Amino acid sequence: MVDMKRPEELRSHQWYGTDGLRSFSHRARTRQLGYLPEEHLGKPVIAVLNTWSDINPCHVHLRDRAQAVKRGVWQAGGFPLEFPVSTLSETFQKPTPMLYRNLLAMETEELLRSYPVDGAVLMGGCDKSTPALLMGAASVDLPTVFVPAGPMLPGHWRNEVLGSGTDMWKYWDDKRAGLIGDCEMTELESGLARSPGHCMTMGTASTLTAAAEALGVTVPGASSIPAVDSGHDRMAAASGLRIVELVHQDRRLSDILTREAFEDAVLTVLGLGVSTNAVIHLIAMAGRAGVRLTLDDFDRIARTVPVLADVRPGGERYLMEDFHFAGGLPGFLSRIPDLLHLDRPTVAHDTLREQIAGAQVYDDDVIRPRDNPVAKEGGVAVLRGNLCPDGAVIKHIAAEPQLLRHTGPAVVFDDYRTMQRTINDPGLGITADSVLVLRNAGPKGGPGMPEYGMLPIPDHLLKQGVRDMVRISDARMSGTSYGACVLHVAPESYVGGPLALVRTGDRITLDVEARTLRLEVDDEELERRRARWTPPPERYERGYGALYNEQITQADTGCDFAFLARPGQVPDPYAG
Repeated sequence: MVDMKRPEELRSHQWYGTDGLRSFSHRARTRQLGYLPEEHLGKPVIAVLNTWSDINPCHVHLRDRAQAVKRGVWQAGGFPLEFPVSTLSETFQKPTPMLYRNLLAMETEELLRSYPVDGAVLMGGCDKSTPALLMGAASVDLPTVFVPAGPMLPGHWRNEVLGSGTDMWKYWDDKRAGLIGDCEMTELESGLARSPGHCMTMGTASTLTAAAEALGVTVPGASSIPAVDSGHDRMAAASGLRIVELVHQDRRLSDILTREAFEDAVLTVLGLGVSTNAVIHLIAMAGRAGVRLTLDDFDRIARTVPVLADVRPGGERYLMEDFHFAGGLPGFLSRIPDLLHLDRPTVAHDTLREQIAGAQVYDDDVIRPRDNPVAKEGGVAVLRGNLCPDGAVIKHIAAEPQLLRHTGPAVVFDDYRTMQRTINDPGLGITADSVLVLRNAGPKGGPGMPEYGMLPIPDHLLKQGVRDMVRISDARMSGTSYGACVLHVAPESYVGGPLALVRTGDRITLDVEARTLRLEVDDEELERRRARWTPPPERYERGYGALYNEQITQADTGCDFAFLARPGQVPDPYAG
C-alpha cells in the first residue's frame, strides 16, 4: 500500500487549500470549470501535457490517449488537467523542429512550475518532443511519467514491407536513378505511412522513446507498443494510475534521472542501432538533470555493447512492431543485465532489476543473442581530428564498410540550397571517391541544425550503381537515414570551426576504426585561411530566432540554451 499524502502536503494545496482571498478565487474559478469540490480538493492534481495537433501525424491519436491517461488518474484518486503544448511536427515544421526543441522545453518547465500541479504525465514521441518534454520537466523536478506516442504500423507497397523514412530515401534515389517512375512514387505516397504514430524504424523517435524507457520514466514496455494497438490505450491508463502513486511517494524525476540511468540509456540506444540525434538529445537531457554526459562517454560505452536489435536502418530486416512482439525493450535489456545499473529506481519499480525480472525474448532474429550480434560494437562512433576538434559522429553500422577508411578530395557546398541546385552539375567533377562537404548547417548556421547531413548522391553516380559516399557536415541526419555520413562537426563552420576553412580539392581522411577525421592541409596553411575568414551575417535580427542565436550551445554540449543549461535554483511561485 502507498501511504497517502495529507492534503496540506500537496503542492496544489498552496493554490486551493488556504483561507486567503487567492485560494477562494482559485476554488471559485474551478467551480466555473464545472468541477465539484469533492472532485479535486485534497487530491493530487496531475498535469497531462499533450503535444497533439492536427498537423502532427505522429501525435494525431494523442487526443484520445489523453482520455485514457485521465481515466487512470481519476481511478487512482487524482485530478487530471490537460494542457496543450507545442507539437513539434518533424514532417512539417521548418526550417527544423530542432530550432524549437528548447522552446517546448521552456514551455514545459514554466507551465509545470506556474500552475497548481503535483505531478505530470508527458505525452510525446516525435523526434524532438521526447527530449524537450523531459528537459523541461527535469528542470522543475516533479513526479513525472512519460507516455510515448508509439510507432505507426509497417508500410506496405506491392508485397514489400516499408520502413518510413528509410524507404523514402531508398526509393527517391531509385527514382533519380531512373529505376522507377511517377506511378510507383504515387503508390508509395499512400503506402509508406499507414496509421498514426511516429516512424516505425529505429529512427530518432523510436530511439528517444526507448531511451526514455531505459531511463526509467515510462511504465515497462511502453516505448514499442504500436500507436494504434489497444495495448497503447491500456499503457496510457496505467501511466495515469502510476503518476498518482508517484505523487504520494514523492518520487521525483531527480530520483530517476541519475548518472547511472543516463549511462544505461546511452548503452541501450547504442545497442539498438541508435539514431545519431540521440547523442545531442541525451547530452542535453542529462545536463538538465545535473549530470555531465559527453561524447567521450558515448564512445567509451559503444565499445562495451554489441548491436543486438536487427531493426532498420541499422539492421537489415525488421521494424518496431516486430521488435515489440519479440519482447520490446524489457526483452532487449534482459540480454545485457551485466552491463546495466540494476539497483537504480524507475517510475514503476524500486529497482530496474525488478522491472526486467522475468522479461524474455521471443524472436532471436529480431533481438539477437550476444553471440550473434548485428554488430560487435555500439552503433555510433565519435570522431576527433583537426576537422572536428570538439568531435563529430558517424552511424558506421549504416554505412558501406569500404568507406569507413577512406581518403578523397573534398567538394564543398557553402549552404544547402546551393548544394541542391548544383549537386548534379558535371562541372563539379564529383566521383565516387569524392568527399561531399556541407557547411553552414549547424546550430547557428542552419539555423537550428536541420537534418541535411545525408547529402544526395549525384544522379549520374546513382545511375552507375553508387549508393553511398563519404559525406561530412555540421548538420544532423534523420534517424531513419543511412550512409557514410559524418555529422555534428563541432565547432560548426558558422562560428569559424575548421569546416569553414575547407576548400574544394583538399583531401580528407576518414578512419572510423582509429576514430579520426582529418583535413590533409598543414597547420600553417590553415592559419592563413583562418586569418582571411570573415563571420557570416546574423540569421535573425529579432524574435525567438535572435534569442536562439544568442544562447544556443554547440552540438557536442547538447544544443541547449546556455541560460537554461546552467545550474541554479528557481523558486516555486507564491500562490497566496
